[in-house]
Amino acid sequence: MRLSLLRPVIDRPGPWATVYADISHGTEDAEKQQELTASATTAQLFALGADEATCGAVHEALVTRREGEPQSHAGRVLFATNGHVVLDAPLPGPPPTPFAAWGPVPRIAPFLAAIGDDPVCLVVRLDRTGADLAVLGQQGTEDDAGKVTGAEWPIHRTTSSDWSETHFQAKVENTWEQNAAEIADAISRTAREHGAEAIILIGDARERHLVHEKLPEQLRGITYESEHGGRAAGSESDLVERDIAQVRAEQERQHVVEITDRFRTGEGPGGKSAPQAAAGIPALVEAAREHRIDTLLVDPHGADTGRQVWVGEGADQLAVRGTELQYLGEVRPAAARADDALIRSAAASGAEVVIVRDPERAPSGGLGAILRWTDEPTPE
Repeated sequence: MRLSLLRPVIDRPGPWATVYADISHGTEDAEKQQELTASATTAQLFALGADEATCGAVHEALVTRREGEPQSHAGRVLFATNGHVVLDAPLPGPPPTPFAAWGPVPRIAPFLAAIGDDPVCLVVRLDRTGADLAVLGQQGTEDDAGKVTGAEWPIHRTTSSDWSETHFQAKVENTWEQNAAEIADAISRTAREHGAEAIILIGDARERHLVHEKLPEQLRGITYESEHGGRAAGSESDLVERDIAQVRAEQERQHVVEITDRFRTGEGPGGKSAPQAAAGIPALVEAAREHRIDTLLVDPHGADTGRQVWVGEGADQLAVRGTELQYLGEVRPAAARADDALIRSAAASGAEVVIVRDPERAPSGGLGAILRWTDEPTPE
């Protein structure tokens, strides 16, 4: 899971106001309901100890309609501190339980659980003459990634069988092959540049297969084809969106399986031997303090996720007991949830976070980590 979206939250000290809000606008009195939600939320934050400026910033954000926001079945998460909403992000749908919280660490875990692994997908809409490339990234955002313009002649076969026409049709086949090779090269470059974890080809079957075959072997394994839609304007359908969603879900499933298998066996990427995995709050806190977490595994429903740990202003200031932080120089340690504190620390040190929803695959207690090799440099 890419945590760059959380960077503004990770890098700032608290205390933090966190709001998970249902902002569906499906009724005639939606504006009034929005105002009531905003007022109730900020009143709750104020009762929890939030300062007036931060409450005001949250209220203003909640009553402000965002451009492009859906009319119904919508949710938002807000992270605010010191009178500013630092991050205001959409949720895939209304939160299961809307709530507001105030504390030393932002309530990050429910946000990551809501958006899932969110793999980067390269979507390629192609035909015989070229392709349009788009990167489907965080929370379904789609960004233009360029286009390929191949040869446009000769591109169409004829039905005649005399010698000249057969020769012409061979040239058509060569044009198709050449254009497919150019598209495959562009896909390879773009996938590498954006770190694509899945590629989906959309277009006619022959063109899809030609391009698929010309991709490097390591990309063919993460490339899928959709028989719905195409490059021409107006050819998209809901079935294309379904296919893309299925591809991303399958990539997330495979990634979780890979990570949980590594956690169980202590094996690193490519079959390398890793020193160990960590489980249990004391071991995880120690690993986080030492910047040794490579991948943090979180089961949102695990028994240890809501356990109390102690934190300071720095993301690596964690302890099982408050007196430990005092010994390390933190004069005012504060209590926080273990999942949020460990996610903050892992993200700050450049680690990956993986949400594990299957209790059969999740670490005992819901929290675990694959540790970095001792000879690996620690990210700044």
